[in-house]
Amino acid sequence: MDCHIQIYLDNCWTTAAVFEPDSKTLDRGVAGGGRLEYDTDYAVTQLGNRAAELMPGLTVGFELFRFDHWPPFLVDLLPGGAGRRAWLRRMQAENDGPQMDWHLLTKGAGAPPGNLRIAEAVLTPPPDHFKIGFPRGDIIEQKERFLDYAEERGAHVAGASSVQGEAPKYLLAEDHAGMFHAEGALSDEKIKNFWLVKFPRLRRTDERNQQVLRNEAPYLEVARKFGIRTGDPLVYENEVLFVPRFDRKVSEGRVERLGMHSLCAIANIAEFGAAVPHDIFCRALAKVVVDPVQELQEYIRRDILNLALRNTDNHGRNTAVLRTIGQIRLSPLFDFAPMFLDPEGIGRVSRWKNEQPGSQPEWAAICEKLKNFMDPVATRSWLASLGEDIKRLPETMQDCHVDDAIIERLTGWIDEVAAGLAAARPRMQI
Repeated sequence: MDCHIQIYLDNCWTTAAVFEPDSKTLDRGVAGGGRLEYDTDYAVTQLGNRAAELMPGLTVGFELFRFDHWPPFLVDLLPGGAGRRAWLRRMQAENDGPQMDWHLLTKGAGAPPGNLRIAEAVLTPPPDHFKIGFPRGDIIEQKERFLDYAEERGAHVAGASSVQGEAPKYLLAEDHAGMFHAEGALSDEKIKNFWLVKFPRLRRTDERNQQVLRNEAPYLEVARKFGIRTGDPLVYENEVLFVPRFDRKVSEGRVERLGMHSLCAIANIAEFGAAVPHDIFCRALAKVVVDPVQELQEYIRRDILNLALRNTDNHGRNTAVLRTIGQIRLSPLFDFAPMFLDPEGIGRVSRWKNEQPGSQPEWAAICEKLKNFMDPVATRSWLASLGEDIKRLPETMQDCHVDDAIIERLTGWIDEVAAGLAAARPRMQI
């Protein structure tokens, strides 16, 4: 029992490696062991090519890699949340659990984000009557024909999540006539744009779920004005959010698929729902990026804004790195929304070590923890200056059309976050 891992490299899909799970621990799912080996022909042609690694540090060669748990990049490929439940229905599975992970990998990881996929999960072209695609209006109205098609074609987004009951998300490709198809249903030359389409979590009639989704687009614009790395603007229309994908680039009939790994994968964390401290993610990030200072500042800036705007669903699979030619860096921000409003009551998932719930991080102490990568004094001054930008957030939120009720609710908390940053300012030496 094994599966073949393919990578999109040099403008085509290529079989790069084979993974064989340990049969004795298969029922443990991602927590079970296994072994991975690069394909011999692939290893010969790509030896020494870091861009050809399945993930940073997994050197292309002839070594047999043994794992006590699944390679974390495979966990990124698994359907998660609503997508996982859809695949379980397709497989007529009576129960979910770790024992289903292998089945979900080999059936549901045929078109995940990034530039990796499982060959056994790649779907055959759809029937002729599906090739016409669906107009934007059918998606917005969630007409039964579209939902049935999307589920049948496995269009739910892949990627494990720490949160249950999350929003249905679909990976769709738009053709040049403006019709939408499940990713994998079109040849590259027919694709104009790639989208991730999101619907409200749980029940569409729940006002708080609608409010969360409605404010994701303006939240991203606030982040853009705060200096955070962002992709193209999101489009919200009638309770549906259209998210332009940054892991796909279309140019002159050709599609570039960028390598993408969650921070959990980079930090070698395979388990679901792990509340991993920021400290661990920062150290893992610093090891793989070209410019550690720049990327750590970007990471910290995001955490500050997550804190101030109370995007509490800030786990390690909601942050990723992108791999482009010659460099690895944090991807544009995604899944950034007022998640404190969620009816399920999502607390701040990732914290700094020793950060107390409901209190401000001790930024001066955090700077000391990161001194191997960043000058503590300079970082403290930088954080204090960010505090001034934080103070202006209510005005920025207004300009970006965040709901007034959210602004009103967060204003006092934002002042506390700004004060916490100001306290990091280094004392003058006499």
